[in-house]
Amino acid sequence: MRVFLNGRFVDESEAAISFDDRGFLFGDAVYEVIHLYDGVPYRLDPHLKRLERSLAGAMMEPVDMSLITRVIQDLAGREGREDPDAIIYIEITRGAAPRNHMFPGPDVRPTILLWCRPAPPPDEARVEKGISVITVADDRWAKCWIKTVNLLPNVMAKERARRAGADDALFVRDGMVLESTASNLFIVVKGVLKTAPVTNYILPGITRATVLELAPGVGVPVREEPFSVDELMAADEVFLSGTTSEVLPVTMVDQKTLREGRGPVAKKLKAALQEDVRREVAAGRGD
Repeated sequence: MRVFLNGRFVDESEAAISFDDRGFLFGDAVYEVIHLYDGVPYRLDPHLKRLERSLAGAMMEPVDMSLITRVIQDLAGREGREDPDAIIYIEITRGAAPRNHMFPGPDVRPTILLWCRPAPPPDEARVEKGISVITVADDRWAKCWIKTVNLLPNVMAKERARRAGADDALFVRDGMVLESTASNLFIVVKGVLKTAPVTNYILPGITRATVLELAPGVGVPVREEPFSVDELMAADEVFLSGTTSEVLPVTMVDQKTLREGRGPVAKKLKAALQEDVRREVAAGRGD
């Protein structure tokens, strides 16, 4: 696999960062994940705008997004021929400097890394049957809207879910359900689609925004408002949304079965998302 690291493409076996890199020492870095469908990066502009917001939120200097775009297109061209459905990962750290909590001087350049790997094939059985989740107390920091590599609380919550025999975990703060370890959360109540509003404790997902955009067009009203664990457990449908998970139903919470299999709203929104992907791929290829 070829990766882009600090201005050039190298083989993955040759890619290396300094042991002084602040991303390694402090988690002083932000990242982004973009889905390639048939070699076309889906919703590229919103992803890059979120990357810019994350850089600003982490008090990092802006990065040339035209360079990032060219590298993404190069990776899509290189990898897309063999793996038309793939994931592009972008990570930007504050750079390498002797370990010090204070920011380094302006002479320190950021570390810029991009790579592309095949996207895992969709597990249609999981999509139809749904997944199980547990609820956990939200012990993350208060700037979850920054897409930072500081994901230890998410990793630990995911491991707690695995040890409980579940697939994922939902973060709960002050009795209100926020999101999962790597996806946004939706519930359906009497035909209305609900999701927690974006606050500093929510990462504003690109797929989340897409679902909210597409829902009215397929007859599903939306409402961004907080909801409790009790409302979650009583919902008609529950599902996650994300760059790699797309629209993934949740059918069991804390070992309680909510429903058997995927619900009609999740099915409708999954179809709408797939159609949107087809439109963007056709436009990207000039069809």
